Amino acid sequence: MPVKIRLQRHGRKGQPYFHIVAADARSPRDGKYIERLGFYNPNTNPATIEVDVDSAAQWLVNGAQPTDTARAILSYKGVLYKNHLMRGVKKGAFSEEEAEKRFNAWSEEKQAKIDAKKQDLTNASDSARKERLAAEAEISKARAASLAAANMPEPAPEDVAEATETPVDQATEEEAPDAATEVSVEEAPTEEVKAEEPAAEAAVEEPKAEEVPVEEAKAEEAKAEEAPIEEAKAEEAPAEDEEKKSASEETTADKKEEK
Repeated sequence: MPVKIRLQRHGRKGQPYFHIVAADARSPRDGKYIERLGFYNPNTNPATIEVDVDSAAQWLVNGAQPTDTARAILSYKGVLYKNHLMRGVKKGAFSEEEAEKRFNAWSEEKQAKIDAKKQDLTNASDSARKERLAAEAEISKARAASLAAANMPEPAPEDVAEATETPVDQATEEEAPDAATEVSVEEAPTEEVKAEEPAAEAAVEEPKAEEVPVEEAKAEEAKAEEAPIEEAKAEEAPAEDEEKKSASEETTADKKEEK
Protein backbone atom coordinates (compact mmCIF):
# COMPACT_ATOMS: atom_id res chain seq x y z
CA MET A 1 0.00 0.00 0.00
CA PRO A 2 1.22 3.50 -0.70
CA VAL A 3 2.37 5.40 2.44
CA LYS A 4 2.46 9.15 2.78
CA ILE A 5 4.08 11.41 5.36
CA ARG A 6 1.56 14.18 5.95
CA LEU A 7 0.04 16.52 8.51
CA GLN A 8 -2.97 15.71 10.63
CA ARG A 9 -4.89 18.81 11.81
CA HIS A 10 -5.83 19.38 15.44
CA GLY A 11 -6.75 22.38 17.60
CA ARG A 12 -9.55 24.88 17.56
CA LYS A 13 -10.56 27.36 14.90
CA GLY A 14 -7.92 30.01 14.26
CA GLN A 15 -5.26 28.19 16.37
CA PRO A 16 -4.46 24.89 14.67
CA TYR A 17 -1.54 22.56 15.40
CA PHE A 18 -0.56 19.47 13.43
CA HIS A 19 0.75 15.96 13.97
CA ILE A 20 3.28 14.64 11.46
CA VAL A 21 2.22 11.09 10.67
CA ALA A 22 2.95 8.24 8.30
CA ALA A 23 -0.44 7.08 7.06
CA ASP A 24 -2.12 5.19 4.24
CA ALA A 25 -2.71 7.47 1.28
CA ARG A 26 -6.31 6.16 1.05
CA SER A 27 -7.24 7.10 4.63
CA PRO A 28 -8.87 10.47 5.45
CA ARG A 29 -6.73 13.38 6.51
CA ASP A 30 -7.71 13.19 10.16
CA GLY A 31 -8.32 9.44 10.13
CA LYS A 32 -6.15 6.49 11.20
CA TYR A 33 -2.36 6.64 10.76
CA ILE A 34 0.41 4.08 10.90
CA GLU A 35 3.01 5.98 12.96
CA ARG A 36 3.27 9.41 14.50
CA LEU A 37 6.59 11.00 13.55
CA GLY A 38 6.45 14.47 15.10
CA PHE A 39 4.63 17.66 16.01
CA TYR A 40 4.25 21.04 14.26
CA ASN A 41 2.82 24.23 15.83
CA PRO A 42 2.77 27.28 13.54
CA ASN A 43 1.28 29.58 16.22
CA THR A 44 4.68 30.36 17.76
CA ASN A 45 7.52 32.45 16.31
CA PRO A 46 9.60 30.64 15.18
CA ALA A 47 7.34 27.63 14.65
CA THR A 48 7.71 24.74 17.06
CA ILE A 49 8.76 21.54 15.28
CA GLU A 50 9.60 18.18 16.81
CA VAL A 51 10.47 15.24 14.53
CA ASP A 52 11.89 11.76 15.10
CA VAL A 53 14.65 12.06 12.52
CA ASP A 54 15.67 8.41 12.42
CA SER A 55 12.11 7.07 12.01
CA ALA A 56 11.24 9.68 9.37
CA ALA A 57 14.48 8.93 7.45
CA GLN A 58 13.71 5.18 7.59
CA TRP A 59 10.21 5.78 6.17
CA LEU A 60 11.78 7.79 3.33
CA VAL A 61 14.22 4.94 2.68
CA ASN A 62 11.29 2.50 2.58
CA GLY A 63 9.59 4.62 -0.11
CA ALA A 64 7.12 6.84 1.80
CA GLN A 65 6.22 10.02 -0.10
CA PRO A 66 5.90 13.27 1.90
CA THR A 67 3.46 16.01 0.98
CA ASP A 68 4.83 19.47 0.07
CA THR A 69 4.36 20.91 3.55
CA ALA A 70 5.71 17.75 5.19
CA ARG A 71 8.74 17.81 2.84
CA ALA A 72 9.55 21.42 3.86
CA ILE A 73 9.29 20.50 7.54
CA LEU A 74 11.48 17.41 7.15
CA SER A 75 14.06 19.44 5.23
CA TYR A 76 14.05 22.07 7.97
CA LYS A 77 14.78 19.41 10.60
CA GLY A 78 17.44 17.65 8.48
CA VAL A 79 15.53 14.45 7.73
CA LEU A 80 16.19 14.75 3.99
CA TYR A 81 19.90 15.37 4.64
CA LYS A 82 19.96 12.30 6.89
CA ASN A 83 18.38 10.24 4.10
CA HIS A 84 21.05 11.51 1.68
CA LEU A 85 23.85 10.46 4.08
CA MET A 86 22.31 7.00 4.55
CA ARG A 87 22.30 6.51 0.78
CA GLY A 88 25.98 7.42 0.69
CA VAL A 89 26.70 4.85 3.38
CA LYS A 90 24.86 2.15 1.37
CA LYS A 91 26.89 3.02 -1.73
CA GLY A 92 30.13 2.88 0.32
CA ALA A 93 31.10 6.53 -0.23
CA PHE A 94 31.87 6.93 3.49
CA SER A 95 31.33 5.15 6.76
CA GLU A 96 28.32 5.40 9.03
CA GLU A 97 30.44 7.20 11.64
CA GLU A 98 31.39 9.86 9.09
CA ALA A 99 27.75 10.28 8.15
CA GLU A 100 26.79 10.71 11.79
CA LYS A 101 29.60 13.26 12.28
CA ARG A 102 28.47 15.31 9.29
CA PHE A 103 24.86 15.25 10.41
CA ASN A 104 25.80 16.42 13.95
CA ALA A 105 27.84 19.32 12.54
CA TRP A 106 24.92 20.33 10.34
CA SER A 107 22.49 20.07 13.28
CA GLU A 108 24.68 22.30 15.49
CA GLU A 109 24.94 24.94 12.78
CA LYS A 110 21.20 24.82 12.18
CA GLN A 111 20.47 25.12 15.90
CA ALA A 112 22.81 28.12 16.17
CA LYS A 113 20.88 29.88 13.41
CA ILE A 114 17.60 29.10 15.14
CA ASP A 115 18.90 30.44 18.47
CA ALA A 116 20.15 33.63 16.78
CA LYS A 117 16.74 34.11 15.18
CA LYS A 118 15.04 33.62 18.56
CA GLN A 119 17.39 36.15 20.17
CA ASP A 120 16.69 38.71 17.44
CA LEU A 121 12.98 38.22 17.84
CA THR A 122 13.27 38.61 21.62
CA ASN A 123 15.26 41.83 21.28
CA ALA A 124 12.79 43.17 18.73
CA SER A 125 9.86 42.35 21.00
CA ASP A 126 11.59 44.01 23.97
CA SER A 127 12.33 47.18 22.01
CA ALA A 128 8.77 47.26 20.67
CA ARG A 129 7.45 46.81 24.21
CA LYS A 130 9.60 49.70 25.50
CA GLU A 131 8.44 51.96 22.67
CA ARG A 132 4.84 51.01 23.34
CA LEU A 133 5.23 51.75 27.05
CA ALA A 134 6.84 55.13 26.29
CA ALA A 135 4.01 55.99 23.90
CA GLU A 136 1.43 54.96 26.48
CA ALA A 137 3.20 57.08 29.13
CA GLU A 138 3.10 60.13 26.84
CA ILE A 139 -0.57 59.53 26.11
CA SER A 140 -1.35 59.22 29.82
CA LYS A 141 0.55 62.46 30.56
CA ALA A 142 -1.32 64.30 27.82
CA ARG A 143 -4.61 62.89 29.12
CA ALA A 144 -3.80 63.95 32.69
CA ALA A 145 -2.84 67.45 31.50
CA SER A 146 -6.10 67.76 29.55
CA LEU A 147 -8.12 66.59 32.55
CA ALA A 148 -6.32 69.07 34.83
CA ALA A 149 -6.98 71.88 32.36
CA ALA A 150 -10.63 70.87 32.12
CA ASN A 151 -11.06 70.69 35.92
CA MET A 152 -9.27 73.98 36.53
CA PRO A 153 -11.77 76.75 37.45
CA GLU A 154 -12.11 79.61 35.04
CA PRO A 155 -10.44 82.83 36.27
CA ALA A 156 -12.62 85.83 37.06
CA PRO A 157 -12.54 88.80 34.65
CA GLU A 158 -10.81 90.90 37.32
CA ASP A 159 -8.04 88.33 37.69
CA VAL A 160 -7.62 88.22 33.94
CA ALA A 161 -7.36 92.02 33.81
CA GLU A 162 -4.81 92.02 36.63
CA ALA A 163 -2.85 89.25 34.94
CA THR A 164 -2.76 91.27 31.73
CA GLU A 165 -1.81 94.49 33.50
CA THR A 166 0.81 93.14 35.86
CA PRO A 167 3.39 92.37 33.18
CA VAL A 168 3.23 95.98 31.98
CA ASP A 169 3.62 97.29 35.54
CA GLN A 170 6.48 94.93 36.17
CA ALA A 171 8.12 96.02 32.93
CA THR A 172 7.77 99.69 33.90
CA GLU A 173 9.07 98.94 37.39
CA GLU A 174 11.99 97.08 35.93
CA GLU A 175 12.72 99.90 33.48
CA ALA A 176 12.32 102.68 36.11
CA PRO A 177 15.39 101.75 38.17
CA ASP A 178 17.44 101.64 35.00
CA ALA A 179 16.26 105.13 34.01
CA ALA A 180 16.88 106.45 37.52
CA THR A 181 20.35 104.96 37.56
CA GLU A 182 21.05 106.42 34.12
CA VAL A 183 19.83 109.86 35.25
CA SER A 184 21.81 109.65 38.45
CA VAL A 185 24.86 108.49 36.52
CA GLU A 186 24.44 111.30 33.99
CA GLU A 187 23.74 113.98 36.63
CA ALA A 188 26.45 112.85 39.02
CA PRO A 189 29.27 114.83 37.34
CA THR A 190 27.15 118.01 37.21
CA GLU A 191 26.25 117.64 40.89
CA GLU A 192 29.92 117.16 41.71
CA VAL A 193 30.77 120.27 39.70
CA LYS A 194 28.02 122.19 41.47
CA ALA A 195 29.23 120.91 44.82
CA GLU A 196 32.77 121.98 43.93
CA GLU A 197 31.69 125.48 42.79
CA PRO A 198 30.20 126.56 46.17
CA ALA A 199 33.33 125.23 47.81
CA ALA A 200 35.42 127.39 45.48
CA GLU A 201 33.18 130.42 46.10
CA ALA A 202 33.42 129.87 49.82
CA ALA A 203 37.17 129.68 49.46
CA VAL A 204 37.11 132.98 47.55
CA GLU A 205 34.68 134.67 49.90
CA GLU A 206 36.47 133.64 53.08
CA PRO A 207 39.13 136.37 52.76
CA LYS A 208 36.34 138.97 52.34
CA ALA A 209 34.69 137.74 55.49
CA GLU A 210 38.04 138.14 57.27
CA GLU A 211 38.64 141.62 55.79
CA VAL A 212 35.22 143.04 56.77
CA PRO A 213 35.79 142.76 60.51
CA VAL A 214 39.21 144.38 60.10
CA GLU A 215 37.70 147.40 58.32
CA GLU A 216 34.93 147.63 60.88
CA ALA A 217 37.48 147.46 63.65
CA LYS A 218 39.47 150.26 62.05
CA ALA A 219 36.31 152.35 61.65
CA GLU A 220 35.36 151.76 65.28
CA GLU A 221 38.87 152.60 66.43
CA ALA A 222 38.76 155.82 64.40
CA LYS A 223 35.38 156.71 65.89
CA ALA A 224 36.59 155.83 69.34
CA GLU A 225 39.63 158.07 68.88
CA GLU A 226 37.54 160.92 67.47
CA ALA A 227 34.82 160.70 70.15
CA PRO A 228 37.04 161.88 73.10
CA ILE A 229 38.39 164.68 70.99
CA GLU A 230 34.90 165.84 70.14
CA GLU A 231 33.83 165.47 73.76
CA ALA A 232 36.86 167.47 74.84
CA LYS A 233 36.07 170.12 72.26
CA ALA A 234 32.46 170.08 73.40
CA GLU A 235 33.62 170.51 77.02
CA GLU A 236 36.16 173.23 76.13
CA ALA A 237 33.58 175.16 74.12
CA PRO A 238 31.28 175.94 77.11
CA ALA A 239 34.30 176.77 79.20
CA GLU A 240 35.49 179.29 76.64
CA ASP A 241 31.99 180.73 76.42
CA GLU A 242 31.89 181.14 80.16
CA GLU A 243 35.28 182.76 80.12
CA LYS A 244 34.14 185.06 77.36
CA LYS A 245 30.97 185.83 79.32
CA SER A 246 32.93 186.48 82.49
CA ALA A 247 35.39 188.64 80.56
CA SER A 248 32.56 190.58 78.99
CA GLU A 249 30.91 191.01 82.37
CA GLU A 250 34.16 192.22 83.90
CA THR A 251 34.60 194.68 81.09
CA THR A 252 31.08 195.93 81.49
CA ALA A 253 31.65 196.21 85.25
CA ASP A 254 34.87 198.17 84.79
CA LYS A 255 33.21 200.44 82.42
CA LYS A 256 30.46 201.10 84.87
CA GLU A 257 32.94 201.84 87.66
CA GLU A 258 34.84 204.24 85.50
CA LYS A 259 31.76 206.16 84.81
